[in-house]
Amino acid sequence: MAAIMRDATAVWSGAGKDGRGVLTTQSGTLKETPYTFTTRFGDGKGTNPEELIAAAHAGCFSMALAFQLSGAGNPPERLTTKADLSIVQEGGGWRISAVTLNLKAKVPGVSQDDFMKLAESAKANCPVSKVLNAEITLKAELE
Repeated sequence: MAAIMRDATAVWSGAGKDGRGVLTTQSGTLKETPYTFTTRFGDGKGTNPEELIAAAHAGCFSMALAFQLSGAGNPPERLTTKADLSIVQEGGGWRISAVTLNLKAKVPGVSQDDFMKLAESAKANCPVSKVLNAEITLKAELE
């Protein structure tokens, strides 16, 4: 099977702290979406790379778990995942140190044990989890 390719483009103008950039994704969902120092480390309007990684991780994990649950005969009614991403300063730079996946799930007919086994598997095996060099934890609640 051939690799599936996805792309995004960042354009940055100016110095690090005073400059500004825009992000555009292949799908067009992001089209010249602004990002700056204040959107990354403050409360400026726009997005930032870490927020996008958190969104990608929440989406990847949720889809992976939906496939796992469906394959086990218990398709989910709803999966709501919030990814809390932490960045820490190390030396002269920053590093994503941890992500906590906070899951609330409505899955008729699944046992708590089976649900947790599948959720842990999805956490370990979704592509975004595999690419992150960070501690990944899961807090899961079955409604």
